Amino acid sequence: MQAKLETRPSVRRCAVTGALGLALLGAGLPAAANGAATANARDAGSGLSRFYDQRIKWTACEGTDMPKDLQCGKVTVPLDYARPRGGTLDVALARYRATGDSRGSVLLNFGGPGGSGINELAAGGKEFMHLTNGYDVVTFDPRGVGRSSPVSCGPATLKIMEATDGDGGMSDPEDVLKRLRDAASECARYSGPVLTHIGTVDAARDMDVMRRALGDDRLNYLGFSYGTRLGAVYAARFPDKVGRMVLDGVDTLTEPLAEQGLAGARGQQTALENFLDWCVEDIACPFGQDARDARDQVERLVTSLDSDPVPSAFGEPFTGQDMVGAIGQALYSRELWPSLERALAQLLEDGDTRGLEGFSSGGVTFPVRASVQAPVRGDRTAGLTDEEDVPMDNLPAALMAINCADDPDRPSAAQVTASLDRLRARYEDVSPVFGRYRLTQVLMCYGRPKGTDYIRDDVKDLNTARMLLVGTRGDPATPYRWTTETADRLGPSAVVLDNRGEGHTGYASSKCVHRKVDDFLLYGSLPPDGSSCGPESTGTGSD
Repeated sequence: MQAKLETRPSVRRCAVTGALGLALLGAGLPAAANGAATANARDAGSGLSRFYDQRIKWTACEGTDMPKDLQCGKVTVPLDYARPRGGTLDVALARYRATGDSRGSVLLNFGGPGGSGINELAAGGKEFMHLTNGYDVVTFDPRGVGRSSPVSCGPATLKIMEATDGDGGMSDPEDVLKRLRDAASECARYSGPVLTHIGTVDAARDMDVMRRALGDDRLNYLGFSYGTRLGAVYAARFPDKVGRMVLDGVDTLTEPLAEQGLAGARGQQTALENFLDWCVEDIACPFGQDARDARDQVERLVTSLDSDPVPSAFGEPFTGQDMVGAIGQALYSRELWPSLERALAQLLEDGDTRGLEGFSSGGVTFPVRASVQAPVRGDRTAGLTDEEDVPMDNLPAALMAINCADDPDRPSAAQVTASLDRLRARYEDVSPVFGRYRLTQVLMCYGRPKGTDYIRDDVKDLNTARMLLVGTRGDPATPYRWTTETADRLGPSAVVLDNRGEGHTGYASSKCVHRKVDDFLLYGSLPPDGSSCGPESTGTGSD
């Protein structure tokens, strides 16, 4: 899912609790523990056996707020799978060990793209502790992300924000496109060689190296949001290596970025209206007790703050688009609705933006700084970098890089300029609140190399073990129709679980979904295709 992250200087949201870094690269590899993986390596392609023969050395994780029982390690992978004897990079992993006898590992990806899996597992590992009854629970930072050779745009991050901020792309699109093209060149310079070998296809190949390094014959996997795209690509690339695979909050495999943005705007508008329907039932709702009037008030408030921003807690202007970004993050989970209600009341009653900034910043503000790069060497691998050396813009830089690497569409400047007014009207029609905010994503890949067409053309009609796809009816980011469309595309291997609830993904918000996913991963018990979980508020389980 092409996310629209808030990266304005005044308020930032980070999907993880911190950032750690692993520098790029060289050709050295850990010594192989044994040759047991040679046959598997031959299946993966010529010249890859040295990667498939490696084993992971686990040690206690170092870094801010790392749990004592979380272990960290790494695998070394080719920078370019077409040239496996060339440079390499290290991919960082973390795990919670199985509490009893382990049947292997289950690999997690929390979505994004661009978020650190290691920091997500460190912060939210309790959600997955039941899986340690049978598995080592493992996650990783995909290449270009977090600890794994993080990409950066350096000072160009601010240039991208300024170029796409507000109505800039509408008033002078040619100037905006020129600035984005110049910024893309800076991103390439600051990110180094990994930028040309980033994206889901390479990350899926990395996962197969991880699978073998973990000692598993097949990959057991739980992926959320963007992680469902990654899982689907893995299944297409390595169909005979698919174990028990769950895709929760299913991403589209076919829609271009502009259509993804429309779906996101529509989903967020629906989620906002559901929130306001809930809010007006509470006497404390700052918009009163009439839902239609509440929607009008929100629209007027956005317009007012864009015209006349209020000071933020950081001393910079807090605009209507800042508020939209914060609301959008809060709508990802129904559990956040009471906090969102209070934050909006603070803004309306006292002009206090701190509550809303808490949703969008995650406590992170970043003066942009350049990444600390290791030189490319042919005889050794650069070591881990210190936590403070990871570029603070890694999350938005990686999100842009991966989504653009996955997208084959590159309209010309003339095509973008000619279609912008029509596209803007479509966005504002589906969402008067979120449309403008989401529209700028259609410009983000301009000036970057054309992405792969593999996902759109080849990830279909799979012959794999059966996979569980979870779609949530009220998901503001990945609409339910993407679940059924992707299931139809993947073929008979895909089994759909219909979660009739609210929020982005179902595993953390629905006890029913949580139970069915765990039963499948731990015991192989797969629910019937088309079965459902009822809304949590009703107290119902599965239908």
